[in-house]
Amino acid sequence: MKRIVLLILTMLIIVPSSQSKIKIVASTSDIASIAEQIGGDQIELFYICPASANPHSVEILPSYMIRVTKADIYLKVGMMLDFWADPIIDGSRNRNLKVVDCSRGVEPLEVPIGKVDASMGDIHAAGNPHYWLDPVNGVIIAQNIHDALIEIDPKHRDKYDFNLKLFQDEMSDLIYGWKQMASPLNGLKIVTYHNSWVYFSDIFKLNVVGFVEPKPGIEPTPSHTNELVKLIKAHSVLVIGMEPYFSNRAPNAIAAATDAVVVKLPPSVKSIPEVDDYFDLFDYLINTLIRATEGSK
Repeated sequence: MKRIVLLILTMLIIVPSSQSKIKIVASTSDIASIAEQIGGDQIELFYICPASANPHSVEILPSYMIRVTKADIYLKVGMMLDFWADPIIDGSRNRNLKVVDCSRGVEPLEVPIGKVDASMGDIHAAGNPHYWLDPVNGVIIAQNIHDALIEIDPKHRDKYDFNLKLFQDEMSDLIYGWKQMASPLNGLKIVTYHNSWVYFSDIFKLNVVGFVEPKPGIEPTPSHTNELVKLIKAHSVLVIGMEPYFSNRAPNAIAAATDAVVVKLPPSVKSIPEVDDYFDLFDYLINTLIRATEGSK
């Protein structure tokens, strides 16, 4: 009897290990949110860059390498945004790790022509890396994640195929709805703190006419701020959009000298309580901009 009980207990221990979840580490909460839609209950997720932090610069901690050591898949944003992920991946010494560039298949915008150097600010040679802010690119991200999952875990392909199709169908309906909802914003002239919004403004037809930063990643200067005040007045700009992780000192000073209002625009999932997943992100951004323009009229 004791031998039978011992055999059963041994089987119970062995079976769950053969059904363990696929461990995924993502660079950002946005990539992780999409991965959650595709992987469902078959995956275990962790993302490195805090949702409320600037994804251009992340402190590399030993705990991140430990996470990646145990991971099956690493999801990179790509386009050189998360260059800090490379030393984490290398430091993990995980030879079995599947590294996925989620930007694969995305049509990049603002690809610089000619030599790129530090004097230009934080310019990315592969193009503007904030591509997830176009929901059409979210579908491409999902496809890349799906392909990695079926390579690592082919026995659950049916589930991943189903989840991808569900995501694609839902996004198709939502993108149509978001475009309709954002129609009052067509042609809206806006100034943003950082050049994060080229993909968002492209699909929703906003007109970004200037930036609080004189160059990407460079702190605002008094002379640039004065020029921006003139530009905002000349173009009757109503909104100054800024990411929550930047200081509002310069935007507030510019707003005080013009008729524009400062609006915090979260570029990432979970950066504020109202944005819990990738779908919430676009609902919140569009509604926030509509409210801001109505209040400025």
